[in-house]
Amino acid sequence: MDIVRYVDDPERQELVKEVRRKIDELGIEYLYLQFISVTGRIMGKGIPADHWESVAKKGFQLVYGATVNLFLDRHGEYLGYGPEAAELVGIPDPETFMQLPWDKRIARMYCTLFRNREEKENPGGFLTADCRGNLRRLHQEFQAKHNGLQLRMGTEPEMMWLKKDENGKPNGGYSNPYCYHIDQFESLRPVYMKVMEYARKMGLDMIQGDHEDAPGQLELNWMFDDVLRNADRLTTYRQICAQVAREFGIIACFMSKPFMGVSANGCHHNMSLWRGGEDKLRPTGNDANNLPGMPHNYMYVSGGENTFMPDGDDLQLPGKAGLAAIGGIVQHLRALTAVGSSTVNSYRRLWDTGFWAPIFADWGFQNRTTGLRVSAPGRFEYRSVDSMVNPYLMGSTILAAADDGIDNNLDPGQPEERNIYEAIEAGKQVKKLPMTLGEALDALAADKVVQRGMPGEMYRLYDQYKRDEWERFNHTVTEWDVETYLDCLP
Repeated sequence: MDIVRYVDDPERQELVKEVRRKIDELGIEYLYLQFISVTGRIMGKGIPADHWESVAKKGFQLVYGATVNLFLDRHGEYLGYGPEAAELVGIPDPETFMQLPWDKRIARMYCTLFRNREEKENPGGFLTADCRGNLRRLHQEFQAKHNGLQLRMGTEPEMMWLKKDENGKPNGGYSNPYCYHIDQFESLRPVYMKVMEYARKMGLDMIQGDHEDAPGQLELNWMFDDVLRNADRLTTYRQICAQVAREFGIIACFMSKPFMGVSANGCHHNMSLWRGGEDKLRPTGNDANNLPGMPHNYMYVSGGENTFMPDGDDLQLPGKAGLAAIGGIVQHLRALTAVGSSTVNSYRRLWDTGFWAPIFADWGFQNRTTGLRVSAPGRFEYRSVDSMVNPYLMGSTILAAADDGIDNNLDPGQPEERNIYEAIEAGKQVKKLPMTLGEALDALAADKVVQRGMPGEMYRLYDQYKRDEWERFNHTVTEWDVETYLDCLP
């Protein structure tokens, strides 16, 4: 069984013992055992730390439907799995142990999900409804297939800090919408400094930040890394922001487009493909030598050959392997948009023109009018993605598209250096990205390559959840409907 091999791995067993030492050393009383749903929500269970060894071996059980948020569709049926479905087994990954800096009695760990040991079909097998586990396995397969080629990712999560009214509802941004304005950045200093404090203590190597051009909008960045570790860090960052919002009595908003007429919350993914390199431990924070945690949280990948670096006379053009990967992403960009722009609201970002959101399936150098760009030598920026993204699904589907590009040596075409709108006026034929969630889901349904990044049950679950979301929107009378049609006749 997959679960037996996973639990009995000698290296893991040593880490289980190390977690016990950390629990005793740090006075940990409680553990959050968490996994990621198809929409990126953090799910799981909590256990007293006294039971660590037992749960590390046996895991915990939870209904399969927890991977789909345990939500009902608009017809009152459970999404993904009914109440008759089996229960999954969550096995904690001890290398992800991390003390919560806001309550040091508690630590959290990510988990890998398995089918129940007693199931008739594939008992104890890896659960394909586990997007985090899928990403790890798909990345391992990609590396084995392409002679060690690995995906490294850096994300740029924009989000807004909003005030609350007396009913706890959003009441405008915590600062004015002035992009890169230091005084507005300063107005949010107590908030972002608390985020930085927690982030550094939880292993995020914070490198820069700024005020963006929407109310209360900040972007704080950390160092790029292995695609799985980066996804874990984005998830951790969201948890940190939620905690800081509770402490300050404000709202941490990752919704793509809470306001029209100002920039949305994008989450550009900067990617590169490397050969070689090694994992190293990086101490993080002012009290780095005393930081709690296990290697995963403080590990970073260093060195190697970046295949996105130019290998010819053109100092902007990526190398051959990188260019083929870009070709795959350009080829499958419409389907990828269903993952990167994953909500009904995501497409408000694409429709609100003038704020640099990409709507064309083209690429260029430093060109923010295209869906993709070479933002600097050695990295490629995927722009059709916002801060509601599930980074594990995004990483898996990007891997699938890049794999197709490398296998078939796909040519992305010439990079577009003109403003894309001027190029179109001059006669260039350019495919447009999907402009609604429904259209994007249709593009994904037609793209078997991208679906390879959503193996087993994952594509069915994602499609069912998002189709229901799209149907719910179409089944809703909005404020716009009332304002437009209520008294339009006679």
